[in-house]
Formats: sequence, structure tokens, C-alpha cells
Amino acid sequence: MGLFNVTRPASFLLTGIPGLESSHAWLAGPLCVLYAVALGGNTVILQAVRVEPSLHEPMYYFLSMLSFSDLAMSMATLPTVLRTFCLNARSIPFDACLIQMFLIHSFSMMESGILLAMSFDRYVAICDPLHYATVLTNEVIAGMGMAVAARSFITLFPLPFLFKRLPICRSNVLSHSYCLHPDMMKLACADITINSIYGLFVLVSTFGVDVVFIFLSYVLILRSVMAIASREERLKALNTCVSHILAVLVFYVPMIGVSTVHRFGKHAPRYVHVLMSNVYLFIPPVLNPLIYSAKTKEIRRAIVRMFQHIKN
Repeated sequence: MGLFNVTRPASFLLTGIPGLESSHAWLAGPLCVLYAVALGGNTVILQAVRVEPSLHEPMYYFLSMLSFSDLAMSMATLPTVLRTFCLNARSIPFDACLIQMFLIHSFSMMESGILLAMSFDRYVAICDPLHYATVLTNEVIAGMGMAVAARSFITLFPLPFLFKRLPICRSNVLSHSYCLHPDMMKLACADITINSIYGLFVLVSTFGVDVVFIFLSYVLILRSVMAIASREERLKALNTCVSHILAVLVFYVPMIGVSTVHRFGKHAPRYVHVLMSNVYLFIPPVLNPLIYSAKTKEIRRAIVRMFQHIKN
């Protein structure tokens, strides 16, 4: 038997919120608002950093990468989510589902890597400020961005092929309005040990390692901050990290939640799976631009100047 000579459906059926199918049209409005905030907010951040010379610094370059990742994540899921809720068009071709799965997991991993790079930026800025400009040069920042993107693509490249080798004969109905690897694996009627092991390896070797190094960076940052004699200076240094800490929590808490539910919550009610998956999908792209706009005065000023320029 050839590698891909297996039984598979021509398409999958996506699912909205079980039991509330009649209310999907009403839910489409809030979903459109969330997408509009995510797309608009992250686009504004990208444009503000591009046109404002005062934001041409490492911290804001990394913020641009984060906004790009959030924007790409939203665009990767927007078509199927809105089709499911607005038009009740639940079908997605098999290969299109694989592509969406790859994109969602890739951009999610990319965001994790960017958050790690941003923690390194904060570490250098606080613990070694005299060498900040020489350590985080434009070449280093572009290299870090390319490394984060390459890691995501290379690590997840085998995933669609590992799934295509599995026969699908139980059902073709997915649990969410977009395609995730753990959800798709449940439909296989063959041994999924390899897929599970590889998925766990990816989770630990990328997201797990990123979390550890982010944590270690903040241990070193706190140690350095506590050595500052002035209380005002300590608070000022810590305040530069607040936006990044919130972004880390906004990203990792929903991701850990949806991973835990998929792996250990098999008997949990369906609405728990749906709730966690939608939190994982919408919260980071929606909240990140709001967090940085609210907590970073340089971003606020740049956005105000940008809109004033457009108005004039």
C-alpha cells in the first residue's frame, strides 16, 4: 500500500456551537466585531511602526512581528469561521483543512518564538542597557525573525504528511469551526501513536522550551531590578515589561487550556472544547494591540499622529 493510498473523506464538516445552531446567525455579529478588532488593531500597529521614526527600535520591531503573526492567524481562520456561523457552510475540502491546520499551528509557534525574542529584548534593555544598541542591531533582529519563521515551518512541515497517512473512517465531523491537528486525529481509525508522539515532541521542544527561557529571562530581570536602589527606578524598569508579560499570559494561558482539554478532557462537555478553542483563537489577536496601545505611550502617540496626518 502506498503512503497516501488510504481511505479519507473528500471534505470535513466544521462545527459551530453544538446546541446553538439556530443562534449562529446572531453570533456572527460579535465574531465579525472580534475579527474587525484583530485585523484593524494589528494593521494599525504595523502601520504606526512603519511610518513613525521614533518607533524604529528593537522593541517595536518585535512588536511588528507579533502583530504580523496575529494578523496572519486571524486571516487563516476567518474564512471558515465566518462561513460556518454566517452561512452555515460547514464543508471544507480535505487538503484545505490540512493547509489551515498547518498555518494555524505555524503562526501559533511563530508567536511563541516572537514572545521569547521580546523577553530577550527586555532582558538586554534592563540587565545590560549599555550594550543594548550593539547587541540588538537591525541585522540581529532580522536574523531572529527569520529563525523564528524557519523554526515554525521546518518543525511543522511533517505534520500534514503524518496525518495524510491515516485512514479516516469514523466520521468527517470536526469539533470546531477551524482545523486543529488534535481534533483531526480523533477521526482516524488507525494507530495514531506516531502523530501523538510527534505532536507532544513539537509542544515540548518549542512552546515548552520558549516558556522556560521566558521564565528564566524574567528571573534575571527581577534580580537586576531588585539591585536598583531607587524605588521609582525599579518601578520604571518593571513598567517596561508589563505589556510583554500580559501578552505572554494572553497567549500561553488559552493555549495550555485548549491543549489540556484536548488531551485530558475527553469526557468534558462539548461546550468546554468549543469555548477553549475560541478563546485560543480570538483572545491573543484581539487583546495584543489593545494591550500595547493602552500600556505603551509611544505607540499611542504614534497612532494619534498617524490618524491626525490621515485626517489632514
